[in-house]
Amino acid sequence: MTADIFTDAVLATAEKNVHDILTLAICHTQSAIVVYDEQCELTIAITQAYQRCLPEATFINFDAMSPDAILAQLMALVAGDLVVLVQSTSFRLDAFRLRVELFKRGLKVIEHPHLSRMPGVEGVLYIESLAYDPLYVRGVGHALKARFDRAQVGVISSGGEELVFSEGFELARLNVGDYSQMTNVGGQFPIGEVFTESKDLEGLNGRVRLSSFGDTAFLVNIPVKPITLVVSRGRVVDVIDSNEEFDTVLAQIRADEGEVWVRELGLGLNRTFTQTRIVSDIGTYERMCGVHLSLGAKHGSYNKPQIRKSTARYHVDVFAITELFTLDGEVIYRDGAWQVGYPTA
Repeated sequence: MTADIFTDAVLATAEKNVHDILTLAICHTQSAIVVYDEQCELTIAITQAYQRCLPEATFINFDAMSPDAILAQLMALVAGDLVVLVQSTSFRLDAFRLRVELFKRGLKVIEHPHLSRMPGVEGVLYIESLAYDPLYVRGVGHALKARFDRAQVGVISSGGEELVFSEGFELARLNVGDYSQMTNVGGQFPIGEVFTESKDLEGLNGRVRLSSFGDTAFLVNIPVKPITLVVSRGRVVDVIDSNEEFDTVLAQIRADEGEVWVRELGLGLNRTFTQTRIVSDIGTYERMCGVHLSLGAKHGSYNKPQIRKSTARYHVDVFAITELFTLDGEVIYRDGAWQVGYPTA
């Protein structure tokens, strides 16, 4: 039995959202296997939603079958079939890189990892965040990509501070549930993000205030007072009003990478999450409707002359307090909402 917080209404929402993911985003029409565990209440609730939406699918309890037996069933699928992974943590099948291998076989994949990091009411927020509105997320996503791909200057206005991207942006990538032009179908859910980075990493200067950041346990850390990053030529050169955990994060990056680069510019689209509606899992919360950056040299989507991929280890998400975001003087984000690509934005 799921906890009292997962009422019939919440489970009905989970079923609707899963149905919309399957039909509108994944376009599922073939066989499916759902691998799940029962280690937390949220995995049970999400699995129930898939049982209602995929009554003909094969359901495998990860803790009740050997890894070899699970792999044998997954490898019997054919291209275009679907694998769903509902995980309290993250499934490990020896050295097998599960999602990578499944994609190599042409399988569609839906991942729900680290659900145990979102207990109680956070689980309800997670279920809400699975809602898929293609008109909104694709409309805003493609509009943002079009603007960033031609923009020369971007400015984050953050409580009296400004962080300025002065050298244009790399071609933006989309995570909006539109796989028509992509090799792989699926990924980690919830979705809703556009991401890029400065074309020249050293063309980033100024200050930005942070409402939260990902800590060493991959949880969202909310400081008592906003932290201000001072950025010069793409590197963090000073921090104001830091806390102990953020100091630890920066110290780890500096110890292994020598300096702290600012790389990803993430544009979250998921309207369930805001500066005040938060879940603890950093990989889920990064879809928050707003702006996040990454600290550390690791960002596999783009190659930069200053960065050696072999030594890049860290990609730590930090969330900007953003009153305004402008591109070449055009306001694209204000008052907690994107201002492009959607009728009600």
